[in-house]
Amino acid sequence: MPFDPEATGFIPRLTFTAEAPPKEDTPAKEEAPAKEGTSTKEDSPAKEDTSAKEDSTAKDDASMDQDATAVKAGPTADLDEGGDPEVTTAVRVPRPLHIGHPPTAEEDASAAGTVIMPVQGGTPAREDEPEDDEPEDTSDTKPSLALPKPPPAEAPADDVPDTAATNPSLVPPKPGPVSGPQPLPRPQPPSGPQPADGPQPVPGSGARPASGPQPVSGPQPVSGPQPAGGPQSVAVALKAGPAAQEQKAAPQPTPPAKPSLVRRLIATAPKWLPVALVLEGLFMYILALKVPPSPLGGVDPNDIDGLGLISALPVTAFIAILIMIASFFLTVVQSSDRKFLLLFQIAAITFALHGAGSLVAVEPRFPTAYIHAGFVEFISRTGESAISIDARMGWPGFFALFAFVTKAAGISDMTAILQWTPLLSNLLYLLPFVLILRQVVATTRARWFAALLFVLVQWIGQDYFSPQGFTFALYLAWVAILLRWFGRVEPRTKPVPPKGLRRLIGRLDAMTPGELANTGIYRADKLLMLFMLVALFFAAVASHQITPFMMLGTLTAFLIFKRTTLTWALPFALGLVVLAWISYMTVGFWSSQIDAIFGGLGNILQNLRSNTGDRIEGTDPAHALVLQARLGILVVILSLAATGLLRRLRRGVFDRSAVILLCVPVLALALQSYGGEIGLRIYMFALPGACLLAAYAFFPNLPADSADAREETVPLRKRNVRFSPNLTRKISLGLAACFAVLFAMAFLLARYGNEKFERVTQGEVAALEYVYKNDKPSAKVVYLVPKVGQEVTPTLPWGERDIERINFNVQALVHKDPTMIADAVNTMKAEPRNSYLIVSRGQVSYLQLNEGYPDDWGTRFRAALDASPDLKRVFSNQDAALYTWKKFVRGTEIPEPLPYKSGRGDPTSPWTPVGVGALGVTWAAFFAYEIIRLNGPNRARRARKRLLYLAVPAFVVALAVIVERFIYIAQIS
Repeated sequence: MPFDPEATGFIPRLTFTAEAPPKEDTPAKEEAPAKEGTSTKEDSPAKEDTSAKEDSTAKDDASMDQDATAVKAGPTADLDEGGDPEVTTAVRVPRPLHIGHPPTAEEDASAAGTVIMPVQGGTPAREDEPEDDEPEDTSDTKPSLALPKPPPAEAPADDVPDTAATNPSLVPPKPGPVSGPQPLPRPQPPSGPQPADGPQPVPGSGARPASGPQPVSGPQPVSGPQPAGGPQSVAVALKAGPAAQEQKAAPQPTPPAKPSLVRRLIATAPKWLPVALVLEGLFMYILALKVPPSPLGGVDPNDIDGLGLISALPVTAFIAILIMIASFFLTVVQSSDRKFLLLFQIAAITFALHGAGSLVAVEPRFPTAYIHAGFVEFISRTGESAISIDARMGWPGFFALFAFVTKAAGISDMTAILQWTPLLSNLLYLLPFVLILRQVVATTRARWFAALLFVLVQWIGQDYFSPQGFTFALYLAWVAILLRWFGRVEPRTKPVPPKGLRRLIGRLDAMTPGELANTGIYRADKLLMLFMLVALFFAAVASHQITPFMMLGTLTAFLIFKRTTLTWALPFALGLVVLAWISYMTVGFWSSQIDAIFGGLGNILQNLRSNTGDRIEGTDPAHALVLQARLGILVVILSLAATGLLRRLRRGVFDRSAVILLCVPVLALALQSYGGEIGLRIYMFALPGACLLAAYAFFPNLPADSADAREETVPLRKRNVRFSPNLTRKISLGLAACFAVLFAMAFLLARYGNEKFERVTQGEVAALEYVYKNDKPSAKVVYLVPKVGQEVTPTLPWGERDIERINFNVQALVHKDPTMIADAVNTMKAEPRNSYLIVSRGQVSYLQLNEGYPDDWGTRFRAALDASPDLKRVFSNQDAALYTWKKFVRGTEIPEPLPYKSGRGDPTSPWTPVGVGALGVTWAAFFAYEIIRLNGPNRARRARKRLLYLAVPAFVVALAVIVERFIYIAQIS
């Protein structure tokens, strides 16, 4: 290969190899330098050793090793034959390259060592040159490689480099620019006495040349056998006698210093810094909320005002939340998708936001959770549900599940379960939602930011111990299974119509799908997941009133927009399940209030008013800010969702599944107001689609076909690029971080804005314990309301036990003037014996924040009740007081038991047996049709037609009987 002085060559390793001694019966002979292309007998062992150590190198490396020669001179030949093997070594050191003239005989005579010389882009020349002074054959394209002659002993000291002067070991020269083909200068001999005759030992490197290619300093020679050198080396056996021992005893240069600990930490910061930050933020947050109250930590419940818990949180809690959010974004910007770390960071943020109430409260917060615990206690004690006590007992699936768990585990006190259910529920929501995010065509940043948004804007508060919180997890799992195992993504093959609405629909259908296509799923997996879908739906039907309709609406929309491989047989069968449960299992609920169930159908404006305008009214200025913040979060997240949808459409991507998840829950406004809470439920069920589309507002691009998670791609289309893509990504990431911080602070305001009356104190729990001890055979609890007749949930921990004995349906009217107690006294007079008027901290706070009652209203009202001659106080503490009627007729102090009877005894209709049979036939036929359809659309067509011929008439009969039951039972009730 011709030598290229401008090329950058490979710098081989500097190695030492011990030469194997020859056999003892081989006579020692003095050898002359070998001719080019030949080798001596003594060279054979060295060559065998070299080839054995470099058997994994390329062929060109092996061919260069074959050009190695053994030079033996003077008395060292005897050592080579039978002397000490430790003295005889083969040394590989950088060797100067002679360019332009061949090595002289004197230089060959003084050479004694194995030299590796880096060649810049070329191949080292052969060392076995003739001893005469004949000119080199210029026809050979390989440059010659020879040892330079050492300078005489009286050479000036300036000719010796600093490194060689301080250390006689091998020091390779430094690299430098190549100015042309120039020979390298000869190396300087090591200091110390030299032998009078014989070859001189060659140091590892010579003086630094003024110009030309310079090798970079590499590993230093060590004694003993070493592996072969790099690919560009020439091996020569070195026999130096005493000089070799002297060189061996010379001090070795110090190895290059390792990077300091600080530098190594800085270099590996992207790996450990996010982990350290999230752990630090989590630890700081726990300390900030659990330590005794102080300026930098602890929470004093007395500091909670109209703004809620955020008014009592220390500044260190906010700093800890900011640290955890910063840790999340530091991980997101990295090139690798660190799934477990990102999931842990989101879980830590979830713990900080949704677990704040559990960390601060002494008793489980949110009063309604206590009545649900009472339902569990009743079912566990009696083994049956009682819809006559409460309408929610008509959907007892959730309560029956926990009754079984608590009884099997021997749990009698559900305080810990009530305390940590909000946090555990939100952590449970993350699992199916992350599975949903895996089925969309989005970048890593978009997916994980959508998961973070889902945590930050979930302020509804339906995650407490309730059927709604439980069935919302079932809904997310339902959607995840539909997308993962039954998703459908088919590109449009039909031409787009030329005009009209069909053209718009065709253009949307022709866009890039926003979902991943599911391929390679086995039929057994689909069959298992189909049964899982049915099980989830039945569990939701038996546990909650709204969730099954959300599931059914999502499945129907997926079928309409061709986003599932399931058929229309499944929604018809599941829809019949919902109607059958309401008709047959909840008769005690709807038989006497048909108007309350169906009266809200179609009243969209009225339902919207009861869930928006009525929710932001309030007299306390601080609390009004909380209510407006909730509406503001709704407006911002929907605006971001619309922006994300538009940005994806501009890139030619249509996210039909996300749009379905966002829009289907809105249809529930046409059902009924659901006690004024249907708007809150719609917001909660629309969050998965809204958060996904909102993430696209910041990261709308498609993922690139690359292992680098940061890379993005935009579908090919004609669009003007106004800004640099890198600048746009940085701006989007910064805006996403700002919105995350904004949502986190708004979450604390919206989620815990009612903490002044939603938290439960120990005094309130003690007051209800007194009622439980004195409820034999029955009792009544009268609570305070500003207006009689409204559906107001009492803000006290009611119904934790003995729900069949205690009645909480009596209201006492109170006024802003705390001295006006006449209405409350008259209410107590009309009630039977063993009735208790309760005045609690939560009720008083509710009246102050939402109705404008004075700040000292509670103290003055209790004083007025104490002064009443008709009432007497039977229990009191700083948080609650109980009053009862002072005088009863002798012998009537014991109240009558409540008219509760076990068993259902629901009314029925004449056609009910026929309807039950038709239901069984319909479900069996539809499910069989769906199972057969899993094999493919063209399999068993005749069998599926027969099933449809059987299912359709049975469906009509079952539906007709359900309608007949509603009409007949409503008339006789």
